[in-house]
Amino acid sequence: MTAAPTPTPLSPPAAGPAAAPVHEHITDAIKAPALVRLDGDTVLARFETMKVYAALGAVRTLLRRGRIRPGQTLIDSSSGIYALALAMACHRYGLRCHIVASTTVDSVMRAQLEVLGATVDQMPPSSSLRLDQERRVRHVRRLLAGRPDMYWMRQYHDPVHQAGYGEFAALVDAALPGERLTVVGAVGTGASTGGLTRALRATGRAVRLVGVQPFGSVTFGSERFSDPEAIIAGIGSSIPFGNVRHALYDTVHWLDFRHAMAGTVGLLRDHAVFAGLSTGAAYLAGGYEAARRPGGGPYLLLGPDTGHRYAERVFARHREAADPAELRPQRIGTPGDLRPPWSVLEWAGRQAPPGAVHTEDTEGEPA
Repeated sequence: MTAAPTPTPLSPPAAGPAAAPVHEHITDAIKAPALVRLDGDTVLARFETMKVYAALGAVRTLLRRGRIRPGQTLIDSSSGIYALALAMACHRYGLRCHIVASTTVDSVMRAQLEVLGATVDQMPPSSSLRLDQERRVRHVRRLLAGRPDMYWMRQYHDPVHQAGYGEFAALVDAALPGERLTVVGAVGTGASTGGLTRALRATGRAVRLVGVQPFGSVTFGSERFSDPEAIIAGIGSSIPFGNVRHALYDTVHWLDFRHAMAGTVGLLRDHAVFAGLSTGAAYLAGGYEAARRPGGGPYLLLGPDTGHRYAERVFARHREAADPAELRPQRIGTPGDLRPPWSVLEWAGRQAPPGAVHTEDTEGEPA
């Protein structure tokens, strides 16, 4: 049985209430994370939806460059989180939005998109994530062929989606000053971890980047494995991503669904933080990294979304979750040594595995 968490010492009362900003649009209110200290030097950046940074940064940049214009329709495929961020950015800047939705988009998310003015085409149930992704890509291409006025955002391949994370980097730099910093986060599209790390390194900081992957993802070469329970969206992909810059990553952790679930449930149990599966995976990997390198400076864990869409698949099964304190990874020396359920490799800036190189022939839009 897991021991009760140690109570946090009472903080002294604040000197006085600070004036709360009045935001011009909801995107300004939800884009910045809550920064929560977990253990020692470990801090969680917990977002309602981190992809607001990606969508706002991309839309603003494209408008400024004249690549898109007010009133135009932006189109992309998504499993939900980016779709909502893009719909809100379009709402803010007077653009139309069309989403080719994964079969995994639920009725609540679809209703939000439609009320925001987005039109939604949802794919039918599929036997695999890859088939779902490929169907969506084909549908996007059919729509573009008939509607040349649409603009395909290509969030997984267009580096414009990294632009917004410079603002997040400035927030991190002010909140966690110093020479060294370790960033731990799900790789996913590569835009958040890559955009944040590049912006921080540009200031001269020594930033170590730890990426988290599921088994079955091509991004760092684990596609030969199968994890039937894995919810791969937001952590990895079955097709190559153009926005992943493999050479940025110092360390990579691969975790199966059960380990990610243990981290997700453990984060709620130990710190009262209700967050998604990729946040739990980062919590497990980050805790291991911080324990292995004590005194190595702040560890920033990225928590890109809340736990609501994992209520049934993860939180309702909390009694099945292992205690994170009892879990340890297998340290490996080469990608060929990779094996479930949890492996860690000092990636040390290696280039992309052959199957993870994005070309026009591998063009696609994953979950």
